[in-house]
Amino acid sequence: MNPRFAKMLLASICASLTFSVSIHAEVVSATIQTPPPAETGYFKLGTTKNPAGHEIGVNSHSLLFDGQPVFPVMGEIHYSRVPQAEWREELLKMKAGGVDIVATYVFWIHHEEIEGQWDWSGQRDLKKFLQTCGEVGLKVVVRCGPWCHGEVRNGGFPDWVAAHKDWKLRSTDTNFLAPVKILYSEISKQLAGELWKDGGPVIGIQVDNEFGGSPNYLMALKKLAIDAGIDVPLYIKTGWPPMKTPVPLGELLPLFGAYPDGFWSRSLQPMDGNDWENFTFKITRTDTGIGNDTLKMDQNGDTAGTEKYPHLTCEVGGGMPASYHRRINYDPRDVEAVALCQLGGGSSLMGYYMYHGGQNPEGKLSTLQESQATGYPNDLPVKSYDFNAPLGEFGQINPQYFWLRRLHLFLHDFGAPLAQMPATLPDLRPKDKNDFATLRWAVRSDGNSGYVFVNNYQRLQPLPAKTNVQFKLNLPGGELIFPTQPVTIPADEFFFWPFNLDLGGVKLIYATAQPICKIGSSGAYTFIFAETPGVKAQFTFATNELVGKKCVFEAIKPSRKPAFVLVTRAGWIQIVLLNKADSLALQKIGDDEEAFGTIEKPLDFSVQTVKIKALKPAGPVREIPLSSGKSHIAIAPNDSDFTNAAIWKITLPTKLDLSLHPILRIHYLGDVARLTLNGRLIEDNFYAGRTFDLGLNRYAPEILTGDLRLEILPLRKDAPIFLEPKAKPDFGTNESLLKLQSVEIINLIGSESRGGK
Repeated sequence: MNPRFAKMLLASICASLTFSVSIHAEVVSATIQTPPPAETGYFKLGTTKNPAGHEIGVNSHSLLFDGQPVFPVMGEIHYSRVPQAEWREELLKMKAGGVDIVATYVFWIHHEEIEGQWDWSGQRDLKKFLQTCGEVGLKVVVRCGPWCHGEVRNGGFPDWVAAHKDWKLRSTDTNFLAPVKILYSEISKQLAGELWKDGGPVIGIQVDNEFGGSPNYLMALKKLAIDAGIDVPLYIKTGWPPMKTPVPLGELLPLFGAYPDGFWSRSLQPMDGNDWENFTFKITRTDTGIGNDTLKMDQNGDTAGTEKYPHLTCEVGGGMPASYHRRINYDPRDVEAVALCQLGGGSSLMGYYMYHGGQNPEGKLSTLQESQATGYPNDLPVKSYDFNAPLGEFGQINPQYFWLRRLHLFLHDFGAPLAQMPATLPDLRPKDKNDFATLRWAVRSDGNSGYVFVNNYQRLQPLPAKTNVQFKLNLPGGELIFPTQPVTIPADEFFFWPFNLDLGGVKLIYATAQPICKIGSSGAYTFIFAETPGVKAQFTFATNELVGKKCVFEAIKPSRKPAFVLVTRAGWIQIVLLNKADSLALQKIGDDEEAFGTIEKPLDFSVQTVKIKALKPAGPVREIPLSSGKSHIAIAPNDSDFTNAAIWKITLPTKLDLSLHPILRIHYLGDVARLTLNGRLIEDNFYAGRTFDLGLNRYAPEILTGDLRLEILPLRKDAPIFLEPKAKPDFGTNESLLKLQSVEIINLIGSESRGGK
């Protein structure tokens, strides 16, 4: 842009600005301290450099790459739950969503179901999966177990391990550690050549999972890994539950998590226990709700010494599956708001569980899923592990994918300094779960610049608008109150705003819009912002870096074109303010303006009807048994119960374009549905108000001409299960309900989100 023209444009814009009359404000305040420098030197890492000379490190604030802070994004996908033929495409979707690091469990039972018979073939081929990750440019953290959970039978222990009652599992018992040593040796063979030190993508491993016992066990696992040749920069544990005796300082990095609500809760009420806290900002990192069916964490607190580590996460809930007794069906905003609260609470690694759903592989001796029949707390579907994640088990793109992608664009461009900024809580915070009047917000700052994070949303609980709000930040260098005129924080909205942010050499004192990303170089930058719905966008700049005198730009309207241009002593910058829809559709292809991907255009996709033929009506409604003991929760139906299911035969179109990745989509009301192909179970679904999907490519060509049948059991009106309010059907005067509403085929290529939300 011509600098002279830009200067004239700036003067014209500034001259047209108007100011509102001041009104009474509800000033909320926080006191910010200059943070102490990051600590290092006590972390016990493996080989940190790869053959190209790039180094991965860590300090007390964040991970480091070549000595500089980074703010990566990690997403969980289980290789053994996704067919090998689909790995590359699904990993590319993850990368396009902003994921930098893949996390994956190694489920022991998937590889040594029968003692001494190892299976690393097909979708169990860990080495091939790691190679594919490396080829598409993704780093990897391998979660080695031996106990993983992940809603797998025995938590991942093979039956022959779980059956040893004389072994003390998950301990330093030498009888137990002997087969674990073999497991780690086998994993090491898969990792050979794929470790960071060898030029591969594996930068870290996790030992065990959700362990709160003696640290001696975790240290024994780390030694087994190192002795087996697993030499990586990062050795990891989950940070929950809190440990009475901490792991020796620096030996294992603790990673944390938070979920909006859990299928594992024993309650049939929404938002049980302390789940509401995950919709607030807090400094403590442990989520007491994770796994409270077994861990029973009822007090919020961290293991002593946690503050010596960066706040890293591995299980921010990307979605949630339905267990039989508790049919969770997140609103996408549930995921998004909790992610924002984790970010505002100090996280410097956003890790999602799950980011990509999956499907349990075939077992030799069992169905491999968690069930009450195997002594585990919950009944999960036999096949489906969709998780309602950003990416579904067949690659469906769910709505939260786009919101998270927008967040990840920000982290890639602005995350490095943010990673070094600790969180500060405001002077006034919510008193309890019923305090809906107090604004939920937090600050991350280096003592001068930073961001204000606001969450005025809570799952299944409307939060009212907060009127006439101004933020007062007591910074070491003086007081900052913004915005100039008070604003209303809309009901059920969440966002973050910058203050004292350097934009290409210009200080943005504050903006009432959310930064997304930047493009350009050499003094010519474009900064992209997203509007905060319901709040007029205002940008206030310091004048000493500008050519011109005006510094406030008010009531900016969203557009795909630049809102204004600022001429600086070093060049110029321009600001683009996008509306919500455009900001969520934004893709960044590169840092050059010519390579900037701008806005995705919605793609058309066809819907095809399929032929369905009723073969059998439902028989008597099933009596739902309850488990014994304290849980006393509903037990899922078994194969024999489906003798009373209603059955339909599904005939697919003769001409089906598999290149479009067709999805069979079933809309129904009932209790449990499942699909069989030539008598073999291929997919199942606990009704939760979402659609029942099946990716057809996975079963082609057999499914095109085979005997495809749908079986559905009726849903009892008095069923002792939790259903989301939006999912509860109208029974009328009926005591049970079963309805097949429609069956269709949609093409995954061309669809932007999954139905039934």
